Amino acid sequence: MSTSSPPLDAVPAQGRAPAPGSLTRPTAGRLLRSELALVFRRRRNLVLLAVLALIPVLIGTAVRLSSSPSAGEGPQFIDRITGNGLFLSLTALVAVLPLFLPLGVSVVSGDAVAGEANLGTLRSLLVVPVRRGRLLAVKYTAVLAFCLAAVLVVALAGAITGFALFPVGRVTLLSGTTIPLAEALVRTLLIALYVGVSMAGLAAVGLFASTLTEVPVGAMAATLTLSIVSQVLDAIPQVSAIHPYLFSHHWMAFGDLLRQPVPTHDLLLGVATQVIYVVVFLTLAWARFDTKDVSS
Repeated sequence: MSTSSPPLDAVPAQGRAPAPGSLTRPTAGRLLRSELALVFRRRRNLVLLAVLALIPVLIGTAVRLSSSPSAGEGPQFIDRITGNGLFLSLTALVAVLPLFLPLGVSVVSGDAVAGEANLGTLRSLLVVPVRRGRLLAVKYTAVLAFCLAAVLVVALAGAITGFALFPVGRVTLLSGTTIPLAEALVRTLLIALYVGVSMAGLAAVGLFASTLTEVPVGAMAATLTLSIVSQVLDAIPQVSAIHPYLFSHHWMAFGDLLRQPVPTHDLLLGVATQVIYVVVFLTLAWARFDTKDVSS
């Protein structure tokens, strides 16, 4: 976490040590602003967001130029896009959920601590009188902000593309009920927020992995690998006993928000699962980071 602003109570810039005797304890708000600026100004992260935004555009263009997809072919909801462009947002979220979204989360979370250590800025950062636990919490909050931003970018790009290429109107839910467009937009936003929350557990795993190494690529690869393994295990019926304990098991539960009335059982289980993973892996990350000997 670095900043180009001159005050010494801010996070020091890369390779720049604060002047002796001029240190003051930075506030959590200042640390968070600095971390958010680092995450959302990093060119690699902006490219990830651009790629995620491009996916619904590609899906929408492909559907517009082709004949209407048959039911059961392609991602869920794709056969509904030509009837209502709002379903492009939902189709895009389904498309990015298995790989592209976890990839983005793995990159940002895996780089959070290991990236600073690799660049040599973590040691100078810890010179600032700030508790390591607070610093870790700030980094995790910034990763969560990226998760939500990534999901909202996909949903927004899908809605804009869908509205531009296809008719839009009242939406027929999976339960057969028809609702106004305004209510459907609210449900789409809730779906996007649920998908963002569903990445919270993976983000915590990635942050923990980031505290174990000074090689950010290793932390990123380990996090993405765990995401893929979790989804593979979730698809194997022979190990169904462990399915409820996998952080990816309830990722697709957002489909319940397209029913009337909304069944909340799986949605609540999904949120609860993420909370458990966040508590466990943030605790492990704190235990590791609080005792870590930072040499670079």
